[in-house]
Amino acid sequence: MAVAGVIARITTRGLLGRRRFFLLLPLPLLLIGATLIGRASGVSPDRWADPVLTQVGFAVVLPLIAMIVGTGVLGSELEDGSAVTILTTPVSRGTIVLTKLAVAIGITTLATAVPMFIAGVIVDSARLGVGLAVGAFVGTVAYSTLFVALSVVSRRPVLIALGYLVIWEGTLVSILSGVRWLSIRQFAVAVGDRVASTDLVTANLSALYAVLATAVLAVAATTLAIDRLSAYSVRGETG
Repeated sequence: MAVAGVIARITTRGLLGRRRFFLLLPLPLLLIGATLIGRASGVSPDRWADPVLTQVGFAVVLPLIAMIVGTGVLGSELEDGSAVTILTTPVSRGTIVLTKLAVAIGITTLATAVPMFIAGVIVDSARLGVGLAVGAFVGTVAYSTLFVALSVVSRRPVLIALGYLVIWEGTLVSILSGVRWLSIRQFAVAVGDRVASTDLVTANLSALYAVLATAVLAVAATTLAIDRLSAYSVRGETG
């Protein structure tokens, strides 16, 4: 537990100290600003809330923040070689991955759930805000585990993550209806819609399926990350 705490502190300090982390700051402001503009326009939220909350909040703010943080908590250390210090200590690879993942989920949740809650309150009510925040947390868990695993499996996790977000989440989901069953964005929206119980956000999946799918993805991605990191300590490379 003490070792995990040290790793968490070092990871958090290193992530917050990286210049690219400050790319996160405009994203929550973008979402809140969009909802303020919509509210100030005098137009009923029925006409603009879903596009703003879904297309800006769940489709842009959440995945981009998760990508920046998720690929940075471990991938940057593997890339610059500083991870060797941790890998050569008698700390289990599982502890390393789980600790890094906990930091990624914590920071991403703070950076996404809070602005989503604020946006929900601006649009309609605290209940909508809570629903959006819970949906953001579910999306955070799914995206974070996926991106942390990518950072161990590949030397170009950001490129692969962007490809996934643009091609799979951004294009194929809107063209092929069946793809939504494997869309993290749809998982987050489904849970948010169910908790908020509102017509302002439209979900295409059941919340139960979304939670179960998120759990399966999280377990599979975490297991893969631990397995590949263990192999990394032996071969000196991930692939």
